[in-house]
Amino acid sequence: MTTTAIVMMIVAMVTVWGGLIAAVVNLARHPEVADTEPEPPVEL
Repeated sequence: MTTTAIVMMIVAMVTVWGGLIAAVVNLARHPEVADTEPEPPVEL
C-alpha cells in the first residue's frame, strides 16, 4: 500500500469511528424519552 492509500484509510476510519463515538456520547448525554411515545391501544 502506498502512503497516500494509508493516509486515506486512516482518514476514513477516523471519520466512521468518530461519528459512531459522537453518536453514542450524544445518546448518553441526551437519552430518548419514552414518555413521548403514544400509549398502546387498550383492548376490551
